[in-house]
Amino acid sequence: MALKDHPQRHKNIPDQHATAQTATTATAPSTAGPVMAAVLRIATGLVFLWAFLDKTFGLGYATPTERAWLNGGSPTKGFLGGIDHGPFADAFRGMAGAWWADWLFMLGLASIGLALLLGIGLRITAVTGILMMLLMWAAEWPLDRITETGQPTMSTNPILDYHIIYALVIIVVAITAAGNTWGLGKAWANLEVVKKNPWLR
Repeated sequence: MALKDHPQRHKNIPDQHATAQTATTATAPSTAGPVMAAVLRIATGLVFLWAFLDKTFGLGYATPTERAWLNGGSPTKGFLGGIDHGPFADAFRGMAGAWWADWLFMLGLASIGLALLLGIGLRITAVTGILMMLLMWAAEWPLDRITETGQPTMSTNPILDYHIIYALVIIVVAITAAGNTWGLGKAWANLEVVKKNPWLR
């Protein structure tokens, strides 16, 4: 008796060649992740550097020329001096315009921006970046809805504002070694001083 081959008998049997190709595709490393992490790193670095340059030279956007740091203006006076709510308002207003606050703030902006742009020292950049963002978050204190004068603070979210997002971005950039793509991360990691002090990576 002849056996007939019915197509429906094989419809549930996977094609081994197609399965192997799918498995290979699924496990093959993608370049999209590292590239996007590098794009995120560079974009965030440019945000910090722009803030530094605008406050230093008074490019006419957030900082007018007459209030530029080089022209005797204070990078912290406008921001910290205008704080009108939050439990630390008095402390931050007391720092406004102090030379050490200006220098620390500007050095932070410049160093974080350059490190992100170049892809070097991302671990220590993550620590300093988180510290700066948390201090700025505490200064703006988005948890409050009303200012000391009874006006709305216009807080858009009581917890997750842009300072927290920037901090999270810097953490992601650091833990994914985003400086190795389109950056100097690998060359930096091979320096003898960095090999002896991994926290500098």
